[in-house]
Amino acid sequence: MTILERNDTGAVARLHMNAPDRLNALSDEMLAALQAELESLRGDQSIRAVILSGAGKAFCAGHDLKQMTAGRQSADGGRAYFEDLFTRCARMMMSIQSLPQPVIAQVHGIATAAGCQLVATCDLAVAAEGTRFGVNGVNIGLFCSTPMVALSRNIPRKQAFEMLTTGDFITAERAAALGLVNRVVPEMLLEHETVSLAEQLASKLKTAVKIGKQAFYEQLHMPLDQAYDFAGGVMAENMLDRETEEGIQAFIEKRSPNWPQ
Repeated sequence: MTILERNDTGAVARLHMNAPDRLNALSDEMLAALQAELESLRGDQSIRAVILSGAGKAFCAGHDLKQMTAGRQSADGGRAYFEDLFTRCARMMMSIQSLPQPVIAQVHGIATAAGCQLVATCDLAVAAEGTRFGVNGVNIGLFCSTPMVALSRNIPRKQAFEMLTTGDFITAERAAALGLVNRVVPEMLLEHETVSLAEQLASKLKTAVKIGKQAFYEQLHMPLDQAYDFAGGVMAENMLDRETEEGIQAFIEKRSPNWPQ
């Protein structure tokens, strides 16, 4: 069985985590597979949007605790393994946001701990009704410090801290209200709605989306004046693109732009 399946339909790639018996945990094998596919997608000019989904009854239940426990069986008590694990996980998460293509999480069942981090890291997220989200490590004495990084950059500070310290789940509707997910839909419509969103993104000018995604994340951490200076330069560069010129001319002439497929 392939732990991570990739299927391309037109300009949309789907990465499907396929370890349902382990609730698609971010095991060493899953992290390696995700990293490899993300690197492959980075240079794939035919793909303009990516969907990340999970098999079985859950999107992702976080790190593989059994594997982490086994990692303790070393002379240093597991320190080197754990530090390497969280470094590899952080690298994979950052690869999602540095990818030229937008990445949409298609979420169902549960997304907990590093699985919730994965949702928070993706550029967009569509969730099925009934999905639950949590950063529950505190319930077993392990504060979700790395999931905290992505979560606290998605939702308000006090709500993030409450989730981290109580270990409680929140509903899909609450996740949408807080900004963790974009849309909540009936489970039977989850795939259709996610694919529709991906296809909409894929229909835009590839270079504009690539430029925009990179600029979006870079400006978030700048002071307001620096952000405007930076964004102005980005827009000027974007305006010089010949395909952007075609898009503007098409708008003026009330026709569809003649962009490369």
